[in-house]
Amino acid sequence: MIDLLIIVTLSVLLAPVAMWVDGPLRVALGVPFVLFFSGYCLVSALFPRKGVIDGIERVALGFGLSIALIPLIGLVLNYTWGIKSVPIHVSVFSVIVVLAAIAAWRRWQLPIEERFNPELKEKLAQLTLGWRTGGPWDKLLTVVLLVAIVGAIGVTVYVTQTSPKGEDFTEFYILGPEGKAANYPRNLMVGQEGSVIVGVVNREHDPMDYRIEVTIDGEEVKKINSIFLEHKEMWEQNVSFAPVRSGTGQKVEFLLFKSGTVPYSDVHLWIDVEEVPL
Repeated sequence: MIDLLIIVTLSVLLAPVAMWVDGPLRVALGVPFVLFFSGYCLVSALFPRKGVIDGIERVALGFGLSIALIPLIGLVLNYTWGIKSVPIHVSVFSVIVVLAAIAAWRRWQLPIEERFNPELKEKLAQLTLGWRTGGPWDKLLTVVLLVAIVGAIGVTVYVTQTSPKGEDFTEFYILGPEGKAANYPRNLMVGQEGSVIVGVVNREHDPMDYRIEVTIDGEEVKKINSIFLEHKEMWEQNVSFAPVRSGTGQKVEFLLFKSGTVPYSDVHLWIDVEEVPL
């Protein structure tokens, strides 16, 4: 069970890093949390018995199944709490803990001699013995492999630290009333208010002052002035609009301005509007 205990312990330590820390440290420590731990725990739950697959296959399947699990978690979040940093990492952590518990329970159901056990001490002893008894070519290949791994890690860290800052841009989006990319208002009466959540995220690496205009078929119906955001700061707010005339296929447009009179970005939806019954 030592492998599952190590993974759960590391998950407790790495989850906050993956959520809140920026830079190379986040990449180096967050990758195993997101792209390996959940898949390895699933493999352990599916194959609690030793001898069915070996250690290398478990590691390879761990990466593969993690890559398959993450999109499924994202799909579920899209229809629940939304695809955001905190819900994603909390969900991944929860999946890891649940799968690790299932894997541990399945192993406990087997006789001790049939349970999978990574036997870390034995593996280390085998590696040490192999180094001592191996020929010069074996030792040379081992050294070359280790140097290549260390070099790859070093190059990755160097590129991450010395590369220029990312592209400057602003995220601009609309969500349905429940905070998901669904259930937008589509059918309204004249004068009836529709509502969406409008979001702005500053990725400009500088403080920005935004404004938003809402139009229906080119006619302004609402304006939101002075949305001041620091770099990486997010603004979300319910924004309502009410059509003033009937007609199908009316375009509700949300225009984001950074400065001047030319919109920086725009998003839109289409509505059908009916007259109020007499």
